[in-house]
Amino acid sequence: MNSLPLEPSTLPLDFVAIGDTVVDEFIKLKEARVSCDVNRENCTISMKWGDKIPYDFSVFVPAVGNAANAAVAAARLGLSTGFVSNVGKDRFGEEILATLSREGVDTRYVAVNDGIPTNHHYVLSYEAERTILIRHEKYPYLIPSELTPPKWIYLSSVGEHSLAFHAELAQWLKEHPETKLAFQPGTFQIKMGKEKLAELYATTEVVAINKEEAERILELGETDMKELLEKMRALGPKIALITDGPSGAYVSDGAQTLNVPMYPNPKPPFERTGAGDAMTSTFVAALALGKTLEEALLWGPVNSMSVVQEIGAQRGLLTRNALLKFLAEAPAEYCVTSL
Repeated sequence: MNSLPLEPSTLPLDFVAIGDTVVDEFIKLKEARVSCDVNRENCTISMKWGDKIPYDFSVFVPAVGNAANAAVAAARLGLSTGFVSNVGKDRFGEEILATLSREGVDTRYVAVNDGIPTNHHYVLSYEAERTILIRHEKYPYLIPSELTPPKWIYLSSVGEHSLAFHAELAQWLKEHPETKLAFQPGTFQIKMGKEKLAELYATTEVVAINKEEAERILELGETDMKELLEKMRALGPKIALITDGPSGAYVSDGAQTLNVPMYPNPKPPFERTGAGDAMTSTFVAALALGKTLEEALLWGPVNSMSVVQEIGAQRGLLTRNALLKFLAEAPAEYCVTSL
């Protein structure tokens, strides 16, 4: 395993994202059948068995995944940003490194693995929703020995065999209290369970998830939002951020509990890939820029709205000036309220 050589920085980075990165291949389906229960929940998508299925187009998008999306969001908002991840020694890995470098993301901590391919996912897009076919390669997850402690670490999706890495990161954070951790658990991290990740939750500054994920982590059924926020904070994080679809986003730091609605879409969403990543990474980036909890909560949905207007998770991510323009033009009802 080799890392790309890069001149070391003399200053700590503002924001370092850690997690898997992938190339996404978007396939826009023309024909499919969606079946849902009476509440339009628990939906499934189906296509005719053994048939040829027509599609509108396909698009190849490199350097995505929760952590990579967060790194690009933070860089566009003006933070000095790095990325800790793995790619294969192949053309997909080269595409990922080149894409991140063009976005101003420091890739010195991305390990290039000989013999392990780059993660490659397929995104089946139909109407405004998507179903993702995923495969995570078995990478060796390591904290780079040369990592200068950044102001913030943003940890998100990694593979299912990464349990030991989380314990190592928790210990590293204890040894570097100047670094704050934002944790956006991915599928496998949620499956690991809160008990196995107890040390990591205890060292977390911000935990960010959606309502369904919070209920799975806490092993609860349908639960009141204020109770969910309190129970997530009881795991150790100082701040809990929970998104709830059309109801917007909620945040609590123990002293206050706030809600913000969705930022109104100027037109129907093209597709929703990356909306949650944009919300949570922008919220954390705003905190890293010195914004208050209320200000950070206002920032997140603006980037989320912009992302769903484009294909993929990064094309619609805003610069700081563009985001501030949307805030200046926000309707009066777009405001933070206390619970």
